[in-house]
Amino acid sequence: MREEEQKNWFGTLLSYAKGSKGRFILSIVFSIMSLISGIVPYYCIYKMLDRYLEETLTKEYILQWCLIALAAYFVKVVCFGISTGISHFVAFNVLEGLRLKVADTFLKAPLGEVYAHSIGEIKSVIVDKIEDIEPPLAHVVPEGAGHIVLPVICFIALCMVDFRLALGALVSVPIGFIFMAITFKISGRNLARYQEANAHMSSVIVEYVEGIEVIKAFGKAGVSYEKFAGSIRDYKRFVIEWMESTWVSMKLAFAFLPATLLGTVPVSLLLIENGSITVSEMALAVMLAMSMVISMAKIEIFSNGLRQMEYTVREVQKLLDIKLLPEPDKTIRPERYDIELDSVRFTYDENEGEVLHGIDLKLPEGSFTALVGPSGGGKSTVAKLIARFWDVSSGSIKIGGIDIKDMKVTTLADLVSFVTQDNFLFSRSIMENIRLGNPAATDEQVKEAARAACCEEFILKLPDGYNTSAGEAGKRLSGGERQRIAIARMMLKNAPIVILDEATAFTDPENETKLQESIANLTKGKTLLVIAHRLSTIKNADKIIVLKDGQIESMGTQEELMQSSPLYQRMWQAHIGARSWAAGSGKEAINV
Repeated sequence: MREEEQKNWFGTLLSYAKGSKGRFILSIVFSIMSLISGIVPYYCIYKMLDRYLEETLTKEYILQWCLIALAAYFVKVVCFGISTGISHFVAFNVLEGLRLKVADTFLKAPLGEVYAHSIGEIKSVIVDKIEDIEPPLAHVVPEGAGHIVLPVICFIALCMVDFRLALGALVSVPIGFIFMAITFKISGRNLARYQEANAHMSSVIVEYVEGIEVIKAFGKAGVSYEKFAGSIRDYKRFVIEWMESTWVSMKLAFAFLPATLLGTVPVSLLLIENGSITVSEMALAVMLAMSMVISMAKIEIFSNGLRQMEYTVREVQKLLDIKLLPEPDKTIRPERYDIELDSVRFTYDENEGEVLHGIDLKLPEGSFTALVGPSGGGKSTVAKLIARFWDVSSGSIKIGGIDIKDMKVTTLADLVSFVTQDNFLFSRSIMENIRLGNPAATDEQVKEAARAACCEEFILKLPDGYNTSAGEAGKRLSGGERQRIAIARMMLKNAPIVILDEATAFTDPENETKLQESIANLTKGKTLLVIAHRLSTIKNADKIIVLKDGQIESMGTQEELMQSSPLYQRMWQAHIGARSWAAGSGKEAINV
């Protein structure tokens, strides 16, 4: 967060309220009106008590001031209801704006910037911390503003009765502020550590839950549970130590700051004794001082809420300030869909060294190109750079002669369909998961894509067919079923460039042939890039690129590589051998 934004963190927060700043000010005004209306009945009691002491009180006079008190109380309730209604509307607008902004930031950021934050940290910010902004924003700010104004008004009213009463009401305030400052100083040192401890605990919990299948499979439940339980114990220990360090000063602050009666009562009695004020004026002074008690206590509580909200806003802003992929002001869309990589170099992390070393590659429009090679050679990196999940460290990638950096991220996303081995499905219906490929598609178009991807047979066996939820992260479906849903989504998108990262890896043998035919039919005329481990699936490619250690070792057709590339020859022989792998004693081969 920039320095000027740090100073004006609250203005930054309200900037996400979608133009609701005026509403928020209105909420504060109604809150102040509510609290001021709340002290009118005290004045009514004073007027009736004054008449009573003068022995001139009548029923008519009582009725008159009771009605005024009742009207004031009605105004108090109505104004408070309007204030909280408006403030909650603004607060949830802010929460919506913040969450959408974080999501939009992640969409426009390189994957490396996103992966730099753990799932637990991101979940803690987007779900928990942003949600924690709502109570202070909806209550603390509007009500706090009223509780700041109310003591001022009460002080002025006490001055109108007798300035010595006003000074007496403030006798304990300086002492209370001293202890509050001590509390804040101690808490300030620990607040950042508290947030870090909370984020670490959330991260460990998410890691434990997500890895529970692996943990159970390898019998590591004890060790992993101890890590999980240990993070909770550490968090508890830290919080208890923090609370113990501020316990004395905090309790003294709560005791002295709102103790306005400590000075008001004795001063009032002295002033009555020397005839400066009446008993009814003392009663009014005590009631006004008690109103200040409530406000002082609220301010003390609300101040901590404001500090917590400030810290949260700055934590969220750290996510919003991550480096984004630069985008042009104008949308440029290529007229053709050939792809060219020119001297492409790429590094994930400067400390780990370069991953791609000057890749030069051309993929003609409508061609079928395959990337093969040993693991870690850079195949998936090349594919992800074309989709601009990261930006190249040097060199350029062009589509239709236009550098992809000169296209908007959304434009490039429309041009490229990307299907990987590990496909994510959302916790919504199968129909809607497929429709993500083309939100405007009809139900029948979705079903056509599902049939083309060999999905419909297993979809119709589900309890609610196409309306069945895929479950969290698609866990209700098998790996092969998730993969076919992702392919159906890609088919529905119908983008001119298709990248398949071993897209049929989890497909069962019965459906693989049909699925390969469907993909072949759908990708006719499209620029197709396939990352393959099963070489038999790409032997008919127009061009096969062999990548090794981030460099192009060789390229050509299947026949050309079998003649010129020893590496490809070894890979092909290993692939053919794997298809006749012998299990058990090795005497009986099992075709897979």
